[in-house]
Order: sequence, then structure tokens, then C-alpha cells
Amino acid sequence: MNVGRRCTFGFGRMGVAASRRTTYYVLLTTHCSIMIFHRIYDDKLAQASYLIGCAATGEALVVDPNRDIDQYLRAAEAEDLRVSAVTETHIHADFVSGARELAHRVGAQLLLSAEGGEDWQYAFAAGAGATLLRHDDHFMVGNIGFDVIHTPGHTPEHICFVVTDTAGASGPMGVLTGDFVFVGDVGRPDLLEKAAHVTGASEGAARALFRSLRAFKDLPDHLQVWPAHGAGSACGKGMSAVPQSTVGYERLFNWAFAATEEDDFLALVLADQPEPPKYFGQMKRVNRKGPAILNGFKRPPRLDDARIVDLIRDGAVVIDARSKQEFSEGHHRGTINIPFGRSFPTWAGWLVPYDREFYLIVPDTHEHALDDAVRDLALIGLENIAGYAGASAIISAEANGVELDRIDQIDSRELARRMETGDVAVIDVRAAAEWKAGHLPGVTHIHLGYLRDRLQELPSDRPLVLQCRTGGRSTIAASLLRATGRRDVSNLTGGIVAWHEAGLPVVSDGVA
Repeated sequence: MNVGRRCTFGFGRMGVAASRRTTYYVLLTTHCSIMIFHRIYDDKLAQASYLIGCAATGEALVVDPNRDIDQYLRAAEAEDLRVSAVTETHIHADFVSGARELAHRVGAQLLLSAEGGEDWQYAFAAGAGATLLRHDDHFMVGNIGFDVIHTPGHTPEHICFVVTDTAGASGPMGVLTGDFVFVGDVGRPDLLEKAAHVTGASEGAARALFRSLRAFKDLPDHLQVWPAHGAGSACGKGMSAVPQSTVGYERLFNWAFAATEEDDFLALVLADQPEPPKYFGQMKRVNRKGPAILNGFKRPPRLDDARIVDLIRDGAVVIDARSKQEFSEGHHRGTINIPFGRSFPTWAGWLVPYDREFYLIVPDTHEHALDDAVRDLALIGLENIAGYAGASAIISAEANGVELDRIDQIDSRELARRMETGDVAVIDVRAAAEWKAGHLPGVTHIHLGYLRDRLQELPSDRPLVLQCRTGGRSTIAASLLRATGRRDVSNLTGGIVAWHEAGLPVVSDGVA
């Protein structure tokens, strides 16, 4: 692949887009002359990848792939395309990149950023035969042109790609913005400090982001903005669920463009960012060093019901992925509840150790629960699954005389009565932004992800009640505490939502 330099952009007409959703991805297809465009979205990671192909030559580029590389090959095959090049906008922190493996699997050219200075280079680039990209570089995939823009701020090496269908237009159609500009938000500049532990990095990154945004504003209004994340990602604090936008729209309505003074922008962009999951630092190291090539997701062995009991007694890490209701009604003592669903990989990344083998108890209500769980965990680098059992292991254990543990529930009015007498301590395990917006009076806030690190702060002279928004996270928290041996733990049924519905008081910023 030839990479050259081109420093100017022309002005073209914006293409017309139509969208549809399938089981595996959201498919956005634009046919402007010869260009084929797919947006492939993972709901659990709130992460978008892109397949952009040239129908005339059959070549395609994949941008920001995750580790489930078969989905990109299926999408390419459906359009009679061959993945000839793979790239990404930056060293990701929220999932293991699939760029290296996808390029290896199909013999595609791997394109990686060379920006960001010595500390932010891909360590595996040379060994993988990667072509390195710099600001103002230009490359072609078939008749589709890609111009590289260095956009530091979220990370030092971050680049974007301006896309032109050269056979159908004299100027660009859109820009793949990665974690730089989202719909309604921008990439947070504090992850290097908070997740990768680069001391003092936040302010410098925020200033770099401000400068990158000023340059971005000079792009043509009509350019479509195709970001790498949507609502629910911890890579920003207020991004929209809308899949795409335009440069002009974002300049008018994205909060980040309203701040004209650099210091004002710094204060705004660094305030109220969500807590970065603990696994983000691990992902940075893995993606910089070079992710292992998996050659598919491997099913762990199934364990018999008696074996899972023995493992738990021996202190093994066992994740019970059943629903909060099923877990609360009966579970093996010492297991941790992370319900299988949209938030499963996020909380697994917070709570499952990366340096130990672990085991799964999977729900029987979902036909593909095991395969989906293995995939979700592999996407964030949790590959040490030593075995699994079905939910039948719980029923079998009880039938064989194994005493199951249960999580007691308490309703809002009973909790309010006990709070008045001072005989319980309530721990709110929601995010800081939720806490600031409103919380129960007089309770302690400890984010669920940090609960295990702050056990010494929990009162030991009173029973504990765990509370979140609706009871899901607080059930996880209760399971964590009970796994450490704390028995006087219960859960607020329905969380703060039920508290509101009961007409009970909350406080916000100290005001009732």
C-alpha cells in the first residue's frame, strides 16, 4: 500500500445514508458511486468499527476493529469485498484491539499511528510489518481516499481519517473521528492519568485537545462525523446515542465547541468525568505491546456440579452470571454476581482479576450464554476461564445438602425507619455523577468498582445496606462483601428509584 502526503481537502456533496440493524451489528450502508460503508456496533462496549469498501476493486479497509474479527469478515463477504487494509485511530483503553489479528488472518496491510512521541509508539508495529501514519499522510483503498489528521488530546497518538470517494466526488464525504469528537461530546483527556497512571498528564492532554478542536472546526460543515463510541462508553461523559453527525452540527451544538477560552475548556472537560474502569490501564498496556492472536474464542471445559463446589471451597474466583433475582434467592457462598447482559463485560473488567484463573456459572435461560460470555470477556482481555458450570449446579448443590447463601432484601420504608433509629449503615455504590444528582440523606458513597479497595472504611458496628439506582449494582456489591465473609449485608429493593416512588426524601449537593 502506498502512503503519500496530501495537505488540502476539496469540498464535495454529502452522501445519503440509510441504516438497519442485525443480530451482530448496526449496518449503515451508503452507496455513493462505488463506496460501501458499514458501521459495526457493539452494544456492550458502546463501540463502533467501520468497514469501508470499494465495489469497483473489491478492496476494503476496517477501522477500529475489536477482537471479534469474524464479524468484519462476514460483513466483507456479504458485499463481495476483501479486507486489504486494517487501521485504528489510537491505542484503545476500553477493549482489546483486533487490528493485529485481523490483518494477520487475511494478510491485510496494517496501518498504525506514528504520532505522539517516543512514549506512545506501537511496540509491535515493526514485527507486524505495519505501515506508520503521520499527519497529512494520504492512502487509497481501491478508489477510496483517506487523509490522516493528527488529533492529540484523548491520547497523544490519536489520528482521524477524512474519507473521499474519489470516483464519485471531488471532495470528502466524512471523517472517522475515533475517540476525538463524538456526537455531543469529545474524548476525555484524563484517561492517561486516571487509568494508565501517567502522573500529571490530564492538563497537558486537555490543552492538546483544545487545540485539536480548534483545527477541527475548520473542516467543511457538510462532513459527516463517524465516531468510535456512543452513549454508555466511559471514554466520554455525555455522548449521544445518535450514531453519526456532521462537523457543522457539532460546531453548533457540541458543548466542547462553545468554550472559546482554553482555561474555560480545561475546567469543563476535566469536570465530572465518569470513573474509568480498572481494566482500562490493562487494555492500554496490551494494545501498545500487541494483543495475542487468539484464532477464535475457545470454549472452557464444563465442570460437574460437585467440582464447582470444591473449587469455591478452595478459594477459586467464581463469577455467577445469573440475574440478580436468581442470585439473591440462592447461590454458592463465595461467588460474585455479575449478571450476564449489557453491562457484563464492564463489571467483569472492574472486578475479575487478570492474573488468576476464574470460573463461570452461566444462566440456563440464554441458549448462547456461554459462548457470548466467553466472547465478551475476551474482548476485554479476560481469557483465563478455567471452566464453567450451568445454573443446574445451584439446584444440584441444594438437593445434595449444600447450604446456599442468600441476599436479604429491604424495602424503602423499612430502610427509612431503620435509618431513623441509626441501626444500619447505607452504602450508595453508584457513580459520582449520580450521587451528586441526588442521594439518600446521610449515606456513604463508595463506587462499586472501588468497594473492594475500601473495605476498611465500612462500619463494622452496624449491618450494611447496599443501594444503587434499581438494585443491580448493589446486588453485585452485596455479593462482593459476602464473598469476603461479611454476613450482615442486605440490598435495597429497587434502589433509589423505589425510594423516590415511595415519596421519601433525597438530597442533592447538600440541599434536601
